[in-house]
Amino acid sequence: MALAQTWSVALVGLEGHLVEVEADIAQGLPKTTLIGLPDASLSEARDRVRAAVVNSGERFPDRKVTIGLSPATLPKTGSHYDVAIALALLTAAGVIDAESLRQTAIIGELGLDGRIREVRGALAMTLAAARSSFERIVVPELNSGEARLVPGIEVYGVRSLRQVLALLRGTEIPDEAPPRAEPRLLSESLTRVPEVDLDDIIGQREGRRAIEAAAAGGHHLFLHGPPGSGKTMLAERLAGLMPDLSTDDSLEVSAVHSLAGLLTNDAELVVRPPFIAPHHTASLSSLVGGGSGMPRPGAISCAHRGILFIDEAPEMHPLTLDTLRQPLESGYIEVHRSAAVAKFPARFMLVLAANPCPCGMSGAGNAICNCTPQVLARYRQRISGPIKDRLDIQRQILPTARGVADREASESTAAVAERVKAARDRQAYRYRETGWILNSEVPGPVLRREFPLDAASHKLLEDLYTAGRLTARGFDRVVRVAWTLADLQGIDQPTAALTHEAFQLRTGEPLTDLSDTRPLKGIPA
Repeated sequence: MALAQTWSVALVGLEGHLVEVEADIAQGLPKTTLIGLPDASLSEARDRVRAAVVNSGERFPDRKVTIGLSPATLPKTGSHYDVAIALALLTAAGVIDAESLRQTAIIGELGLDGRIREVRGALAMTLAAARSSFERIVVPELNSGEARLVPGIEVYGVRSLRQVLALLRGTEIPDEAPPRAEPRLLSESLTRVPEVDLDDIIGQREGRRAIEAAAAGGHHLFLHGPPGSGKTMLAERLAGLMPDLSTDDSLEVSAVHSLAGLLTNDAELVVRPPFIAPHHTASLSSLVGGGSGMPRPGAISCAHRGILFIDEAPEMHPLTLDTLRQPLESGYIEVHRSAAVAKFPARFMLVLAANPCPCGMSGAGNAICNCTPQVLARYRQRISGPIKDRLDIQRQILPTARGVADREASESTAAVAERVKAARDRQAYRYRETGWILNSEVPGPVLRREFPLDAASHKLLEDLYTAGRLTARGFDRVVRVAWTLADLQGIDQPTAALTHEAFQLRTGEPLTDLSDTRPLKGIPA
């Protein structure tokens, strides 16, 4: 056979496209041509494949060889096509039976000695192959753990081209030295979920209420206050309040982490909401995603269905912070590059923590602040108004008096997480016909039309909007938080008191004592 084909997978963002790898051997001077919009790393596959085939004990054709990657209009990037190219070439040379490669997708990078090296995005590629009804996939052994997370497709993890050839020929598979994994310097720093408990925090009743509401409804959160008051402690305990991911969300999050290179060979599905905490000096591309050629996911996509925590938020470059505006609304990010436009999921909870001023002492009781009014104004303006308007809950966290804290019962993470899960179950049932899951995801017009507030609550928000204390976006966000508070309380509709509390949570005003049964000012009893 002078013409043969195999199949591999191209990734554009998280979207997988099946790529047909064709090899044609014709009469002519020995030359290998690779066509189909390859990038530089893929163009070098000609030399890698030649050396790997020869060093695996096979004969490389000494004729004119043409390798085509279809569809030709789709840009191809990366080295994971190597094994598919080698097998298409050997099949065209008559070394392998073409029938043995039917319904088989192939990914893997070749070393010059024939070893098969691990690649990024194996989970997303396996998902694409499974959805295209492929029966099996050949992957590097170091990627077999994450590939086997995908149901409905048989996974073969191999160490070398010699092992692949023996597998296809049905002969004894030769023993090879275990592959050496690449160092993964980002896995611990990016996906570190703090193992802490809420009962470690002394007092902070309002802060606890804020993170409970944020976890229950998926609301963005802004915590500000003097150093040492407990902002970071509260944010780190937020991840523990959230329930496990659903199966679909778990696969999607795991695919993002696979593409980012955060999954190891003993990988399991990411079942807990990720907690991503980039440093405030992080660059724009590290946050949004990017890179030369085909874009890679950034921190906001790695935080998909989890938490993106930015400590010392005013110290981050304002332009970098403002790039969060669009994904906060849409739940995804599009990275435009010359080679392609990659779309990554980015439905995360944003948690910002900030000091009130550069010295940190502004508004901290009897503490003395040394900042001038001009310095104070400039510092607070580093977090722009449009970003603040997208934050559902804003809380000032002040140090708690030890005597007051000792009299307050301290709930554990497990106790609060149980209420959060019950609230999320109520939301899932209420929105079961709509396609949304959390209150924070439901568009404002749908919420007002399909799930209206009672007359007293609506009148309260209309008065606040007329007085200029709420924007149109803020109006909808208060309604969403009010529904979350109702879900936490286990009632069918927000009351006027809960709507007023939702407004207080958004604006940072002191919370009304819920044990006080007196009517709120301006609200009917």
